[in-house]
Amino acid sequence: MWECQQQLRTDEGESSPGRKQDEVETEAPGQRKWMGGLSGLCRVTDHLYVSNVRAATDCSQLTRCNITCIVNVTETSCPPPPGVEYMHIPVSDTPASPLGEHFDEVADKIELTAGRGGRTLVHCNAGVSRSVALCMAYLMKHRGVTLLEAHRWVKTCRPMARPNEGFWKQLVRYEMELRGCNSVRMVSSSMGEIPDIYEEESRNMMPL
Repeated sequence: MWECQQQLRTDEGESSPGRKQDEVETEAPGQRKWMGGLSGLCRVTDHLYVSNVRAATDCSQLTRCNITCIVNVTETSCPPPPGVEYMHIPVSDTPASPLGEHFDEVADKIELTAGRGGRTLVHCNAGVSRSVALCMAYLMKHRGVTLLEAHRWVKTCRPMARPNEGFWKQLVRYEMELRGCNSVRMVSSSMGEIPDIYEEESRNMMPL
C-alpha cells in the first residue's frame, strides 16, 4: 500500500523545498499556514498535518513534510514506514462512533511529539470528518482556542473539513469540559441536529 517509490526530480527541481504548484499559503489564527493541495498533506500547525489515506501512504509526501508520527483513524491498520511512530484509532465515520473517547489520547500524543521536535499526521479515509475532529480537539486542548476558532482554523487549512453531527456533539461536550462554556451549540434543523454554524447553510438548502 505504501507508495515508497523514489521521488523523481522533474518540475520541482533538485533544489525545490517541496512546495508544488497546487500548494498555496493561507492564514489561520496566529500562524502562517500552507495547504499542499486538497489531495496532499495539509498543514494545521508547524507540528500537525491532516490528510486522506492516500496521501498518508505516500512516502514521498511523508518525507517531504518530515512526518515522524502517524495517527490512523480508519478501521484498517496500515503499518507506517520504518522509523515513523504509529497510533491506530479504529473508529468508523458514523455519528454513534465514540471518537471523543480518544480526544485526550490523540491530543496529548500530538503535543508530546511536537515537544520532541517531531511532526504528526492525522488521517482518516477522506480527511474530512474523523481526522479533522481530532485536530480540532487538539487545538482546543493544547492551543487554548474555542471550538468555533478551532473549526475556522482547520477549515482554513483544509476547506472540505466537515465532522459528522455525532462528532460535533462530542466536540461540543469536550469544549464544555475544557472551558466550562460553549462557543458552538447543537440546534434542530430540517436535516436533524447540526452545529449552529451550519444553520444558514441548512436554511438555504432546497428540499428534495
